[in-house]
Amino acid sequence: MGVERHSISIHFAQAAAAAAQSNGLDSTQALEYAGLNEALIDNPQVRITPVQLSRLLIAIWQQGDDELMGLATSASRHGVFSLMAQRVIHSSNLRSVFRQICHFYNLVTDAFELEFTESETTARLSLRLKQTRRDPDNLLTELLLLIWHRFPGWLIGQPIKLNKLGLRYAEPEHSAEYRLMFPCPIEYDQPSSYLEFDNSLLNKPVVQTTQTLSGYLRRCPLDWFKRQAYYPVYTRRVLDQLQQLSDVAEARMEFIAEQLHITERTLRRKLSEEGTSFQQIKDGMRRDAAIHLLSQRELSIAQIARTLGFSEPAAFTRAFRQWTGVAPGLFRKKNH
Repeated sequence: MGVERHSISIHFAQAAAAAAQSNGLDSTQALEYAGLNEALIDNPQVRITPVQLSRLLIAIWQQGDDELMGLATSASRHGVFSLMAQRVIHSSNLRSVFRQICHFYNLVTDAFELEFTESETTARLSLRLKQTRRDPDNLLTELLLLIWHRFPGWLIGQPIKLNKLGLRYAEPEHSAEYRLMFPCPIEYDQPSSYLEFDNSLLNKPVVQTTQTLSGYLRRCPLDWFKRQAYYPVYTRRVLDQLQQLSDVAEARMEFIAEQLHITERTLRRKLSEEGTSFQQIKDGMRRDAAIHLLSQRELSIAQIARTLGFSEPAAFTRAFRQWTGVAPGLFRKKNH
């Protein structure tokens, strides 16, 4: 199919817009810059693209001149992350990266405290906000943890496989999104939030350069929200097989199982153990592809339906309404 299939819960746009409003910013303008509006984000079933969330955060950062979006005790001016990245790019390995990140932010802001620790087998980056009440939707906590997971992984040229994630709060309603954000066991109601991983990764060398960093910073924060290759084993294998097909809609479980050299029954059991099913994987891919294609106004609903393997636009409309709660035409109208 060759299109971006990843979509994101509307929760994050809702939380970002609420942060903008509470800090006296023009949330309507920020939403418009992202191709969103109040009516759209009020629908809890709607999902958005990584580009839309990225543009929304950029608008809020620029309006408030604060990369912490007013969710902390003090601001961190827009450009501080870039300054940190230009310092950290000269680190020799991942251990040095985490130490430099902690040293930098503990020096330039009192809004939160970072601590990097090692044990015999694991390494942990801990985050403590000074006033958690300023982050009522936990948006800042989750964004900072996401950044300090994704950016160091980019620096060493490979994803950092997490052993465990700790969060200072109870499990939220949007916790299903963590499956892609932080694919690992999660402990809630912890004294501080943290990322934990094998310390064997700490000697991995930094492979990026100042030249590649320039491109990375131009794309920020988009790269943080793109789908990472973090899936349970068989879910990932099925996705890899489906990505190679021109018509995902016609894919059959029996065929995919053959490609994986296992029985259909075994594949069904493995996917069930990973909390999903073959149909859910297919529907998720088609849903995310539909959301992406609907953002391209030059494509008609009929064209999108054909691209996604639907026999007629009405069938696509029924499926899209089931996936998102709204018809594709209404989704596109509200999205622009």
